[in-house]
Amino acid sequence: MPPVAESGCCIGFPAGLRSGIIPKSVVGIVAKRKGPRLRSLARRLLPVIAFFLVLGLVLAGVVRQPQSQLAAQHRGPGVSAVGSAGAAGKASTRTTAGVSQLVGAIPGVPAGPADPWQPTTAWSATTAIAAKPLPTSSGGSAVPPLRRLLQADLLVVAPGPLAARLAASIRRLGGVVAVLAVDAGRIQVNGVFVNVLGVDPSAFRPFAARPTARSAALWQNVAAGGMAISYTMGRQDKLSLTKPAKVTGARTMMLPVAGFGTVGIGGVDAVVSEAVARSLGLPAGNAIVISAPHANLATLMVKIKTLIPAHAAVAALVTQTIAGSTEVVTGAAGGVGLTASQGPGLNGTELVTFLAAARSRIGMPYVWGGNGPTEFDCSGLVQWSMAQAGIVMPRVAADQARTGPLVPLSELQPGDLLFYHTDPTAPSYISHVAIYIGGGLMLQAPEPGMDVQVVAADFGAGFAGAVRVYPRVAAAVAGSPAG
Repeated sequence: MPPVAESGCCIGFPAGLRSGIIPKSVVGIVAKRKGPRLRSLARRLLPVIAFFLVLGLVLAGVVRQPQSQLAAQHRGPGVSAVGSAGAAGKASTRTTAGVSQLVGAIPGVPAGPADPWQPTTAWSATTAIAAKPLPTSSGGSAVPPLRRLLQADLLVVAPGPLAARLAASIRRLGGVVAVLAVDAGRIQVNGVFVNVLGVDPSAFRPFAARPTARSAALWQNVAAGGMAISYTMGRQDKLSLTKPAKVTGARTMMLPVAGFGTVGIGGVDAVVSEAVARSLGLPAGNAIVISAPHANLATLMVKIKTLIPAHAAVAALVTQTIAGSTEVVTGAAGGVGLTASQGPGLNGTELVTFLAAARSRIGMPYVWGGNGPTEFDCSGLVQWSMAQAGIVMPRVAADQARTGPLVPLSELQPGDLLFYHTDPTAPSYISHVAIYIGGGLMLQAPEPGMDVQVVAADFGAGFAGAVRVYPRVAAAVAGSPAG
């Protein structure tokens, strides 16, 4: 049986070979897109060469990085923080771990012409949001103007419907300012499994990332039966505002594209209305989005776990640090509430095997949703390479960013993962991952039309931080229904 393509460089709940993370509403096999490549003798020898190169790096130790602002992470509490996707008017900056508050390009990708699906002057656009009004949008129920923004901090997910009273119980917990029940499931869009939310557009809109939330046309189109697609999926999979997408759940439908805008909730590639979600067979009310911008998220998650059923899980959608007595939400990589007891990181054998596996894929093509062994997207490359060392990783970059602690550049080592903000529609969302291989270099699967490559490590605009993977934490994130 050929492997099923999974969305995921950047956006998508973890799936891999398991079927029950976010419930799939379809059973079937999708032919994996082919990308045959001629292999030269040099490529066949590359794994052997790579093994010895990596072994030399590990034995020689890490090349010390220049001192930078990242060292500030261990000098005491941060002064302020990078704003979260939904925080309205309260974002500031911080220097811990070198996290940039700017959105950057994928490192190593040359600048090119604008994507054909990007907005034009004839389309409605809010910053980077592309949304062309659908012919049916005027006939649906009107989505009211955006009154406020709500920071999406936590997500509760279960395989099946959650009791209606659960959302009310969570809302009563200290620090929680808003909750919203939504439908969550896995469907296929143009042959690739992606994660989708079924929502009431009027109620859910405030929880989206600021640029996406502000696009009235996008949410009106969702209410009219369209599907909002994440910025990254639209760009990487070359989707069009003018061409319907083939969507397969319990049934197959051709859905118009409502617009390209990322909601900023970890793993979500698409959003549809509740009516469309029912038609696709998504479970009703099996997820709850929680806004608790002033709560200690680690403490709140413990309380929520006592309320939810055993088959459900809760995950943080943002990274939070403690500055004195203040909880500060950031757009940085790094797991919430991790302790040294949940380590250590990869051992020597695992590290050498992981890096050798990644190097052996150099020259193989990028394909959106590619899981390997011969074609990859950015997080698919990380997951496949880690699997060769026996390490279970979640599928997408936003979840891989939660598999270990944030690491300052002064302590960077080969095998650490580097994360980036590259999505202008959700500036605090982690949408790209690369592998640090030492000597100021990183290995990555960049974007369609390019191959797995080694480039200079980039710590400038868009850098979201470095993470040292803890295998136990990685396995727990991969196995959680919430990602």
